Amino acid sequence: MTATISTERPLRADAARNRAKVLDGARKAFSVEGLDAEMADVAKRAGVGVGTVYRHFPTKEALTTALAADHFQRMADMTEEALEAGGDPWDAFEALIWRAAEYTAGDIGMCEVLAQTTTTQSVAILADESERLRAATFALVERAKQTGVMREDATAWDVPTMMCGFGKIAVIEARGGPMSWRRYLELMLDGMRVRETGPRSDV
Repeated sequence: MTATISTERPLRADAARNRAKVLDGARKAFSVEGLDAEMADVAKRAGVGVGTVYRHFPTKEALTTALAADHFQRMADMTEEALEAGGDPWDAFEALIWRAAEYTAGDIGMCEVLAQTTTTQSVAILADESERLRAATFALVERAKQTGVMREDATAWDVPTMMCGFGKIAVIEARGGPMSWRRYLELMLDGMRVRETGPRSDV
């Protein structure tokens, strides 16, 4: 009985370490090659056999979903930090969007995941892994709206929509396309601000 217990614990620890290696290898492979990276590429970068990769993640979709969950958790951390930092609510919201984009832009694979993630998939990932991201985003948006700087019809759901578009454009730009994700975000953020209207002057 004692011998059985003592041999099971290292196996569980090894499995956890191997899973972490696979995720790290996947980040490296997808950040450079995008979602075209093969499971063999992930295994090579992880320093494990292909069988180990498939044992933890039977499909590439399962692997990318796990990476997306980790990514959304990091986004939740950033959003909560923006809330706790205080200061001007609009400035905090705008700074968060830029920080999140800069963090993601260098990872082609994650940009592709964001670009391909539907609203339904986003909700599922958030429900399973990071409900606090939704809650923190809602609080940040509502706080910015109360200052009168963000338009009243803006919602927290505008943020994942914005980042989905960012992902598509970041991938195009990374592959040499004539688009700029920075210009895209400037336009999107400008569209969330209340427009200042003044008297028209007829010429």
